[in-house]
Amino acid sequence: MTLTVGFRLGNDATARQVTVLVTQGGYLHRAQGLYGKLPRLSRPERSPTVGSPIASFRGEHPLARPIADLRRHHAAYTKKGYTRVLIPPAVVRLDLDETQPLSAVAHSELFQAFTGAAPATPQSLDAAITAFRAALGLPSRPEHITRASRGKALPPRVAAMLRTLEDGSALTPARRRPVGWSVSDQGVRLHVGPTGEVLDRAAVIELQAALSAWLHFTKDKEPLRPAERRPRPAPSRRSVPAPGTAAD
Repeated sequence: MTLTVGFRLGNDATARQVTVLVTQGGYLHRAQGLYGKLPRLSRPERSPTVGSPIASFRGEHPLARPIADLRRHHAAYTKKGYTRVLIPPAVVRLDLDETQPLSAVAHSELFQAFTGAAPATPQSLDAAITAFRAALGLPSRPEHITRASRGKALPPRVAAMLRTLEDGSALTPARRRPVGWSVSDQGVRLHVGPTGEVLDRAAVIELQAALSAWLHFTKDKEPLRPAERRPRPAPSRRSVPAPGTAAD
């Protein structure tokens, strides 16, 4: 007896179907063909860790790669239009001795036995794989994994402004306006003149980049209280480089 996990998907546009199985011995089996016709069987794919003398495979479970390939095939065939679920992902125990050579007849009977015994209960591939691993006494990965977010590279304009802040200089608009702003290590300041002015798109983009640079500059830093902010009588201000020009 051997435990299997697999599925069958169909493509109504091409009238084709595919069945993919993984057995507990570390083999991946695949069969595909037209609806109502005998499928074409692919050569069984054995996990490279089964009986391998290669040192890099030591410690890797024989089912790790076949299960990963099962997921990959499911995603790939779904993307190709195999969206009809003919047999939902399921775990089935079959009368098969994997220690014996698999003949062409036995290979065909493997798929027939799976399709005949697989339940029609809908479930996700992840749920079926979890049940498969649990039945074999293998640990399963958590259903909800919180992945640490990776730091993304800053846009060149924001990176240039961040370097300006790190140099101790303030950021100011490239063009003086009645309604202006400055961004420095002391904070973000707005300068409002006697009359108002609507910022155009270019000015908003410039201000957004300056604020993004300031947020990165002050990350994990305690904000300064008003009484702690030192006066800046003559700050070294550096105008923001205009778009398309080289930054320092």
